[in-house]
Amino acid sequence: MAERETWASRLGFILAAVGSAVGLGNIWQFPFKTATEGGAAFVVVYLVAALLLGLPAILGEFVIGRRANLNAVEAFDRLDHPAWTIVGAMGLLTGLWILSYYSVVGGWVTRYLLGSATGAYFAAPAAYFGRVSMGWEAVAFHGAFMAATAGIVAFGIEDGIEKATKLMVPSILVMLVGLAVYASTLNGVGAAYEFYLSPDFGFIADNIGSIVPYAVSQAFFSLSLGMGAMITYASYLGDDDSLFADGGLIVVLNTSVGLLAGLVVIPLLFVQFGTVPDAAAGGGAGALFISVAQAFATLGVAGRVLGVLFFGVVLVAALSSAISLLEVVTAYVVDNYGYSRPATAFSFGGVLFALGTLSAWNTAWLDWFDSLAYGVLLPLSVLLGVVFVGWVYGPAAVDEIKKGSGTGTTFATAWLWSVRTYVLIGVFVTLYLGVTDIYAAPAIPFV
Repeated sequence: MAERETWASRLGFILAAVGSAVGLGNIWQFPFKTATEGGAAFVVVYLVAALLLGLPAILGEFVIGRRANLNAVEAFDRLDHPAWTIVGAMGLLTGLWILSYYSVVGGWVTRYLLGSATGAYFAAPAAYFGRVSMGWEAVAFHGAFMAATAGIVAFGIEDGIEKATKLMVPSILVMLVGLAVYASTLNGVGAAYEFYLSPDFGFIADNIGSIVPYAVSQAFFSLSLGMGAMITYASYLGDDDSLFADGGLIVVLNTSVGLLAGLVVIPLLFVQFGTVPDAAAGGGAGALFISVAQAFATLGVAGRVLGVLFFGVVLVAALSSAISLLEVVTAYVVDNYGYSRPATAFSFGGVLFALGTLSAWNTAWLDWFDSLAYGVLLPLSVLLGVVFVGWVYGPAAVDEIKKGSGTGTTFATAWLWSVRTYVLIGVFVTLYLGVTDIYAAPAIPFV
């Protein structure tokens, strides 16, 4: 079997991991969840979840990946715990499930990028979304996005993923900062900032059962946890890398992108509508597309320029996340069966394209796929990983996380006990609430 690939540099790993985390979860889902769950109230809970739950959990996935130096599924076998292979398998399946409909949204983004340049949606944004989000056109753009994803993964770690994300991630940050600066100059932006940055703690207390599961799941989704991606990426690391430092930087950069996205989207909505419009607050996978498109449509030529920039950022972010999800299954097949990377990437890309046609043909399927991923699959996958790291692999996990970090046993042990206690409890509660919500209203399309 050929020698296993590694990252060419520490920066390459950090940017690839940030690229995996910085995707539609931050630029599509985060502003949407913020708009529907109380603005700054949701932001506060999300920040707490990202720091107290997301950071310890991502370090746990890093430990598994680097210790095993193998793909997310077979890693547990190499760690002498073959029964726990279910954790990696669950992550792989969760990532594939998400990528199948994520690619459909990537197709929407591509279509809106083109539509911004031509002004195609300016006359009737809602009708435009209805036309491009379902049917043959949506299927075609879904296929194009999946093909681009498979093409990048096919080139490998150093020549494909690392080179792509070294260009993508800085571009995302620069363009978002520019758009946020522009949004700050709009008249009437004060109300948007108050909604987005001034939390109502009474609202949090009254809606804790709704906000917490969405915020925690958002933290997992935006950090690519529970999908096998971070285990896989960490498997290409060397022992001299500090998992503490890299994980902390990834969480900070990822969270910053989400906050920047909110500083773009929320002001645009408030300046044009005076509040979060019903179309966005009412829910649905495409709600934010319609509302943002309406905002751009009122700005004439400037709206075209802003639309191209905004949807360009979203497209780059979507690709950077999609390649990490496809890499999980590609690494598994290449590691274990020796098949060629290009053939594997495009084969699974084809399978996911077929599964995603359900979501591309009717957005009711996409909403259902997304609800099941957020409410059940992600928290269940993360929960299994947390139990393994905290209560099964504990002492070895402490030894691994100390490598390259310069930290002592006390600090590493404190991290382990955070995983064993409040992280475990937080993930379990999120899963319980998600399952309860799905059970109460399964909303399976056409059933």
